[in-house]
Amino acid sequence: MTDTHSSQNEVDSPVKRVAVLPLRDVVVYPHMVIPLFVGREKSIRALDSAMAENKQVLLVAQKSAEVDEPEAGDLHQIGTLGNILQLLRLPDGTIKVLVEGAQRAHVMDISTTGNVEKEEDYFVSDIRLIDEEYDTEDKELEILGRSALNQFEQYIKLNKKVPPEILTSLAGIDDTSRLADTIAAHMSLKLEEKQEVLEIANVRARLEHLVAKIEGEMDVLQIEKKIRGRVKQQMEKSQREYYLNEQMKAIQKELGDLEDAPNEQEDLADKIEKAGMPEEAKKKATAELNKLKMMSPMSAEATVVRSYIDWLVNVPWKKKTRVSKDLTRAEKILNEDHYGLEEVKERILEYLAVQSRVRKLKGPILCLVGPPGVGKTSLGQSIARATNRKFMRMALGGVRDEAEIRGHRRTYIGSLPGKIIQNLAKVGVRNPLFLLDEIDKMAMDFRGDPASAMLEVLDPEQNHTFSDHYLEVDFDLSDVMFVATANSMHIPGPLLDRMEVIRLSGYTEDEKVHIAHNYLLTKQIKANGLKPAEIQISDSAVRDMVRYYTREAGVRSLEREIAKVCRKVAKQRLLASEKERARTTSVTPKTLEKYLGVRRFRFGLAEENDQVGQVTGLAWTEVGGELLTIEASVVPGKGKTQQTGKLGDVMQESIHAALTVVRSRAEALGLEENFHEKKDLHIHVPEGATPKDGPSAGIGMCTAIVSALTGIPVRADVAMTGEITLRGQVLPIGGLKEKLLAAHRGGIRTVLIPEENEKDLVDIPKNIKQKLDIRPVRWIDEVLELALTHMPEGKAGETPEKVEEVVKPAKESGRRRVRHH
Repeated sequence: MTDTHSSQNEVDSPVKRVAVLPLRDVVVYPHMVIPLFVGREKSIRALDSAMAENKQVLLVAQKSAEVDEPEAGDLHQIGTLGNILQLLRLPDGTIKVLVEGAQRAHVMDISTTGNVEKEEDYFVSDIRLIDEEYDTEDKELEILGRSALNQFEQYIKLNKKVPPEILTSLAGIDDTSRLADTIAAHMSLKLEEKQEVLEIANVRARLEHLVAKIEGEMDVLQIEKKIRGRVKQQMEKSQREYYLNEQMKAIQKELGDLEDAPNEQEDLADKIEKAGMPEEAKKKATAELNKLKMMSPMSAEATVVRSYIDWLVNVPWKKKTRVSKDLTRAEKILNEDHYGLEEVKERILEYLAVQSRVRKLKGPILCLVGPPGVGKTSLGQSIARATNRKFMRMALGGVRDEAEIRGHRRTYIGSLPGKIIQNLAKVGVRNPLFLLDEIDKMAMDFRGDPASAMLEVLDPEQNHTFSDHYLEVDFDLSDVMFVATANSMHIPGPLLDRMEVIRLSGYTEDEKVHIAHNYLLTKQIKANGLKPAEIQISDSAVRDMVRYYTREAGVRSLEREIAKVCRKVAKQRLLASEKERARTTSVTPKTLEKYLGVRRFRFGLAEENDQVGQVTGLAWTEVGGELLTIEASVVPGKGKTQQTGKLGDVMQESIHAALTVVRSRAEALGLEENFHEKKDLHIHVPEGATPKDGPSAGIGMCTAIVSALTGIPVRADVAMTGEITLRGQVLPIGGLKEKLLAAHRGGIRTVLIPEENEKDLVDIPKNIKQKLDIRPVRWIDEVLELALTHMPEGKAGETPEKVEEVVKPAKESGRRRVRHH
């Protein structure tokens, strides 16, 4: 190309033979360090040869990058002799090589060396190095270099692709030849233009050429900048025109000169009209729509306003479903889905009966409280079906933020209405059945108290003007039927006061067997791919599942055990022969262990033999009733009393009260007067790791202490519950139904309950009352007489009955007595 620039400087240079590395789309200048990825076999062999000799290679650009296997004529005549700094072989067979340009070189002739047939050939060339002769003292050359540097600085300001840090490195270069090459390397030039700079050996000519190139590139960049400016200005003008046009439309609309064509805003206006909003909400929606018309449609504020109007029109202001008033149909649906639960069913039918006679009736707010697995959540769905309401469930377990109920204020980015409004918009009617699941599991933190936010939702006197923070207008919730579920009564008092609490106790054994046959077996046989003709589970097998494989108030574990049997039968039938498959697989009590393994629980007495100092008490937990073993042991000592079993404060106080009762009756019980000074008493309530508290174990504690001190065994078939006073009176307790169910499950025959709880026996299933001998008691002496195998003989012929006469309470004064349940 421009050999004339370099011929005069290479005449005296010696000829040198080096390996050639053809380059595509890149020109390497002297002093330039660049990484190259080499993949062509010839090039790799050339690098291997260079590494074996003096680590020098000739870097020559190809005339066309499309040529994959270049010949000598495809390469330029001027290249750069480079030094290999680092060579790295990559896993894919390619090589990453770091080279540094050393000096310009003229290609004399390019030939191939090595065995071509064995594909061991590569390019080599005889070269002459081009010396760059220039006067370092030439002031004009120095000024030319400074001018090029200034021009390049202006170029960088216009071209954002070149990093400004380059100027720092350029300022430290004193050599004008190197300066020119470095500037050329960082300019956005075509390959031919970069090669042209490489071929100019004369430094003055190279700098002049570069200055001209920089000026040309700057002109192009200036034009591009002007074009960008004009485009931006045009866009701003378009937005301004749009804004003015919208204003003009609004003015013309006010004057009545223009009717808008249908658009998004028209659609929103139409929706506002059809939504059936109350006056307050309609005014708010219309005001927001007018505000939207004045905004640019692309602005962030317009999106917020549009979203707000969408929520307003999507909330069901007037759409309702027709509530069914057919009592016979409702009763049939409730009985189809659930067995028992008579109190809840009765309440729903009462509501429907009143609904049929009253035009406007506020929906009841029920709270179903009971242990897990008794059907609280599924009962909500049945009630919705029976009343022909749409069903919506809202899980409140773990909800900590008040905004989940009331919504976020619109000032926050990404704000939304609360879950109440969201779910109503989702269900599309204003009178669904809203199930508030696990209402006792709501928490409270720095974001507010959601339980307090629920007060307005569940108050029939307030919820017709429920205010969501996002909507900012009142919404009537009085048509919604709210049903809450909870495992315990640990609900804030004001919230509990707003709901009608219906307790769901655990199921009896007979009820569980009935539920299993009517609901669970059919469901699990279908779920596990079996046919009813392929499996038969007998009543006695289901009863054994209840007794020996589950210990729960509900039926969830029972359903899991039935599912387990079905899975094993399905597997067994697939592996069986054709003859065995034709027979129905029968599951009986004898074959039950084959499917469910060893029995997990023991059904029967808590203790089979009468024990000294061991009493069976009755406890009540959130998951139903339980048998509670109370142990007392007496050892010689100094009158210390020890309690173990992780007992709460109330339970420890019951032990002290029981001990005082025993001391007050010491003579009648045949005990020494100072027994409490000579003997240590240890009370233990297994299981040791489970926390226990409450006053209802009082009579059990007292009986265990008397048995341990007198050595008289306690009957193993007797269980008891009741709080004790210092006078020996038995006070009423709570959770009687759950406790009696637990006694029945545990095979207890006789249960001692406080006399004042006798009225609660009305709620106890008949079959439980028939199978248990329930004895109401008022004084501890009656308890001892029924619980101990025989009564202790008092000193000097005294008996506890005589003591009872002494300690009987005085005649009541007529003042009201307060009972602590």
